[in-house]
Amino acid sequence: MGAPLSSWPWENLGAYKYLLYGPIIAKVIYSRPWAEESKEERWCVHLLILFALRGLTYQLWYSFSNMLFLVRRRRIIKDGVDFKQIDQEWHWDNFLILHCMIGAVACLIFPSLQSLPRWDLRGLFIALLLHVVFSEPVFYCMHRVLHRPHLYKNYHALHHSSQVPQSFTAGFATPLEHLILCVVMGVPLLGACLAGRGAVGLIYGYVLLFDFLRCMGHSNVEIFPHGLFQSLPLLRYLIYTPTYHSLHRMEKKSNFCLFMPLFDLLGGTLDDKSWELQKEISSGKNEQVPDFVFLAHVVDVMSSMHVSFVFRSFSALPFCTKPQMLLMWPGAFVTMLIMWASSKTFLVSFYTLRGRLHQLWVVPRWGFHYFLPFATDGINDQIEQAILRADRLGVKVLSLAALNKNESLNGGGTLFVNKHPDLRVRVVHGNTLTAAVILSEIPENVTEVFLTGATSKLGRAIALYLSRKRVRVLMLTLSTERFQKIQKEAPVECQEYLVQVTKYQAAQNCKTWIVGKWISLTEQRCAPPGTHFHQFVVPPIISFRRDCTYGKLAAMRLPQDVQGLGTCEYTLERGIVHACHAGGLVHFLEGWTHHEVGAIDVDRIDVVWRAALKHGLTPV
Repeated sequence: MGAPLSSWPWENLGAYKYLLYGPIIAKVIYSRPWAEESKEERWCVHLLILFALRGLTYQLWYSFSNMLFLVRRRRIIKDGVDFKQIDQEWHWDNFLILHCMIGAVACLIFPSLQSLPRWDLRGLFIALLLHVVFSEPVFYCMHRVLHRPHLYKNYHALHHSSQVPQSFTAGFATPLEHLILCVVMGVPLLGACLAGRGAVGLIYGYVLLFDFLRCMGHSNVEIFPHGLFQSLPLLRYLIYTPTYHSLHRMEKKSNFCLFMPLFDLLGGTLDDKSWELQKEISSGKNEQVPDFVFLAHVVDVMSSMHVSFVFRSFSALPFCTKPQMLLMWPGAFVTMLIMWASSKTFLVSFYTLRGRLHQLWVVPRWGFHYFLPFATDGINDQIEQAILRADRLGVKVLSLAALNKNESLNGGGTLFVNKHPDLRVRVVHGNTLTAAVILSEIPENVTEVFLTGATSKLGRAIALYLSRKRVRVLMLTLSTERFQKIQKEAPVECQEYLVQVTKYQAAQNCKTWIVGKWISLTEQRCAPPGTHFHQFVVPPIISFRRDCTYGKLAAMRLPQDVQGLGTCEYTLERGIVHACHAGGLVHFLEGWTHHEVGAIDVDRIDVVWRAALKHGLTPV
């Protein structure tokens, strides 16, 4: 058994814990507070609204602090938030249930709280006075007490276990700590009410401002310009900064205050480095340069919400459509239109591997844009500007994702390399490793495969490689000229293994399909029962057939020593990335100095595969 009040009574309920709001919701429905005669029953409505707004405050601060394209230069702790921290903080909002219960009990014990006026300015001054003379010193003293070894081990260590503070970290603590916070937050409000100056507006304003400042302190983004404190020196003792609180989290022996560093000054616990570090970070000059960049694009409107700065509970899991996301679709669609009109390539996420920074940049274009003829030039311009920016920054390798390397768009990156022959950054399409992953999935005893998208870069490489292994390849293509061109690339003794077919029915006896072009249910029906569909098509084909099996897009698991990874790459599981991403990563880790654009060098498929395994990447 743990220490008393060190764990939440409902921690094993999972998402069912929200049923604890049920009695208050039932009270709202039963009492009909919208009716004039039930005016005094509106307290339950206010409780639900207030706690919804509190949750929104934490979410908005989280979203802001993870918009790396805005805040990357002002981040205090440079590490990324990994899956371990995300899972640990998954139920960060437990305290909201506790506070809601306490609020409901308070309204029942003190009936006067049920009929407060909307606003009373004098109550604001009373609450502020009580905050300064009670809340700040009590929190400061209790915080110092919680850092004593026994209490720290049993209670406060949980809060400090999160390595990179986020707004949700502010809510991640034990019941004892949140009971203390409830007293600290409640006394100013209760005092104003007992003085006859309580008001609904005061409760909303004070509670939300309290949460706002706590989220700010845990945001890991310095928002205050240092010039403000130079102009108003006393202000540095009246309001803390995110840097100020981050120092406390890192060193644990100073900066204990709630919001006012004045009490650290009086208690002799103010860290001397606080202002210099705040000045350094607020200057916005400490941007880190990545060694490797993966240049991706958005797949569709729904998946555009699968980014870390929208909902962490979405991005930390493989993408799938959820009902609540449908409510956000109109907003996501409008955002797509705005970004199509004016946005540039931007930073979305990052991780570190063996001390090197790897970043994910996104071209603000959605999948369907790549099939609009009039959008081609704009997309290539976005990609070109991203490559040139990476070159200026000193990035070593930039890998193109999915449609960003489309043959018809830019020749698999050839367009940019030919246009800028002096590039220092290595441009890589990663298709060599993609081909290697697909080929590794094909059992050794297979003697015949059916290949769609047969004349694409990947299709060509797969066909030529398999022909060398004496595997018969049924290449689906209507272009005899393109087929013959590929066939002539194979050794003479292997050319007979490449066979052109023009209809899906030609594969009705072949149980190994390699799909490089999207196929419908009608086309899938041509496959015999027991067929396995390997695929390298974006988006993946729909699994229509229950009597067949479907492989996922080519992917590899990152090495075990990856750090700061907290988002899933599209539909892939945690720690797994698409093969083209992994291909660029291998290119960087090997230190290869050549570009990898255009056609795939079949002779290098085995070389790249062995290099991937050597560096700890594993097939999935």
